[in-house]
Amino acid sequence: MKIVVIGGTGLIGSKVVEKLRQTGHEVIGAAPNTGVNTITGEGLADALAGAQVVVDVANSPSFEDQAAMDFFQTAGKNLTAAEVDAGIKHHVALSVVGTERLLDSGYFRAKLAQEKLIKNAPDEPVVNAIWAGSMSSPYQRR
Repeated sequence: MKIVVIGGTGLIGSKVVEKLRQTGHEVIGAAPNTGVNTITGEGLADALAGAQVVVDVANSPSFEDQAAMDFFQTAGKNLTAAEVDAGIKHHVALSVVGTERLLDSGYFRAKLAQEKLIKNAPDEPVVNAIWAGSMSSPYQRR
């Protein structure tokens, strides 16, 4: 199975890429330094071509309130649109346990906005948001 890991060269993403490769999957570690940019859309179509799954573990380069919101909104919209175009049927995104209870933080408001964007993505893909330390999600949808 071809799996694209967005943020696949970062701290978490590189570990996800390695684990998936160990289980025999064809894995693309997608990140700006590999020519895939979810903010500009550069390289997304090529990276997603032929993939069945996208795992999004990318993080905002800034924790400043508006910068984090802009990152998660722009990246999320570009990624979900590219997934629909590529016929991707599964999208998994890493989030944070308790995001909805941490709204004093602009970063966590941005993560919650990302979760809602995923929840409201077009009906074509099966979309899942997962949280560190959690095995279930109120945003799981078929």
